[in-house]
Amino acid sequence: MQTLAENLPIAFVNSLEHCAGFDRTAFEAVHKAGEKVTSVRLNTAKTQVPANIGGQELSPVPWCPGAYYLAQRPSFTFDPLFHAGTYYVQEASSMFLWSVLSQVAGEPGGERVLDLCAAPGGKSTLLASYFHNGLVVANEVIRTRSNVLVENSTKWGTGNMVVTNNDPSHFQALPGYFDVMVVDAPCSGSGLFRKDPEAISEWSEDNVTLCSQRQQRILADVYPALKEGGLLIYSTCSYSSEEDEEILDWLMKEFALESCPVTLQPDWGIVPVSSPEKKAAGYRFYPDKVKGEGFFIAAFRKKEHSSGTVFVKKNTLLSPATKQEAVMVAGWLQQSEGLFLFKQKETIIAVQEKWRDDIAALQQTLHIRKAGVAIGEIKGKDLVPDHALALSLLVKKDLQVWEFSKENALQYLRRKDVDMGEAPKGWTLARYEGVNLGWMKVLPGRMNNYYPVEWRILKD
Repeated sequence: MQTLAENLPIAFVNSLEHCAGFDRTAFEAVHKAGEKVTSVRLNTAKTQVPANIGGQELSPVPWCPGAYYLAQRPSFTFDPLFHAGTYYVQEASSMFLWSVLSQVAGEPGGERVLDLCAAPGGKSTLLASYFHNGLVVANEVIRTRSNVLVENSTKWGTGNMVVTNNDPSHFQALPGYFDVMVVDAPCSGSGLFRKDPEAISEWSEDNVTLCSQRQQRILADVYPALKEGGLLIYSTCSYSSEEDEEILDWLMKEFALESCPVTLQPDWGIVPVSSPEKKAAGYRFYPDKVKGEGFFIAAFRKKEHSSGTVFVKKNTLLSPATKQEAVMVAGWLQQSEGLFLFKQKETIIAVQEKWRDDIAALQQTLHIRKAGVAIGEIKGKDLVPDHALALSLLVKKDLQVWEFSKENALQYLRRKDVDMGEAPKGWTLARYEGVNLGWMKVLPGRMNNYYPVEWRILKD
């Protein structure tokens, strides 16, 4: 049987010989070994201590606070805390984004942030946590992939995310709007060969060239939406210089950008590089040097003005909730001060008041899949709460709850019957280890399970 290293295309390995930090022997050896690295990032808005993930001892990812390596990969499907959004399973190298932000973006101050190629949501949820007082637009051009982005942003629960399903060119309708723009561009995927061996068969020199051309087109399309002085972060999971350093040179030749280097710790194993012509700073991750997969990242600051302004038609697109509806909703919220409640069809949605006009502007120009936190629908004199409310930071802490054992929590997540014993009747939050899983309505002799059908666990 051939090893992973023996399956690596010769043309691919040869193409890396000139790349800074490449060690052919060590690179092939680590692919031959086939080690699987598993890492998670905690949702510190929901838990401040490392979660008990598969009963394992966790070791920190050095460049991202609240991130940890697991000694073995457990079955996340059967961990209720995973479904509750207390952590996100994310590749460790890509979490270096946090370190870049902390050094280049600095303390968050209400920024407007775009994650252009966002699904499944690893970087988007990281951005939502870092820019906790900002607005994060998480965009995915492929509609089917935007579904999982909606799910993961809902589970994260921070409420400061807008999920859109748009082509990069559509963002030109928002000139100079974003303070920070992250473009984790579609690439040839060679950095994930160890994690996804099937991707090897899709690699070719022609595909690398096509990816490079696509990356340039995406960057050119979205660039006008970045404000003057704004931060552009570019990344790939490719080792190919055509998609990495050469793109940095292309960016600096095409646009007025200033390279933003960051400081590394020597024991991290990350390789600093410079683009051939413009000497832009970039950072390479090799799996024989870091505990993670292949990755590349660079940061720039925009030095030119963005022409045009975002035009907002005041009070024409967002339909505010009535005073009566606002009173009904308030009883379900930890606090309603500073929130703007509006209706999308029959659903009442909450966003921070300060982002009211922004949501209206985004709705005018983009296809929005999700914004803020869906609170629920008014049915007669009652509110039927939305699943998003249960997982959000907005939900009132002293509502009626029922704490499940792990076995019953998994039954709930499968939408199966659960013995509620002497549980009080009415709307109840299903909880596991103090974290909300969703809603149920306890009735005489039975329980109606309101966990979303499309998210339920299918395995026994």
